[in-house]
Amino acid sequence: MKIRQLSLRGFDDELDRRIRERARREGISLNRAALQLLRRGAGLDEKGTRAMVVGNSLDHLIGTWSDRERRDFEKSIEPLEQVDASFWK
Repeated sequence: MKIRQLSLRGFDDELDRRIRERARREGISLNRAALQLLRRGAGLDEKGTRAMVVGNSLDHLIGTWSDRERRDFEKSIEPLEQVDASFWK
């Protein structure tokens, strides 16, 4: 892998704080923290492969279910909405 250099300008206060916070929390350099955040934002993991990220790839499906499909789905997940009281004792 060829190592490249890139200078970035225009960090706002919040971005600067987040990079510094990550560097401090992970015990890594600011450069490494910034690179990790860039990779994550680009949907890449540490090894350069695509990471599992939540994105907008399913947005085109929003609002496409019929009323019957919605009701069927809601009925199918009803058991998942039951609270198991034994977990809260």
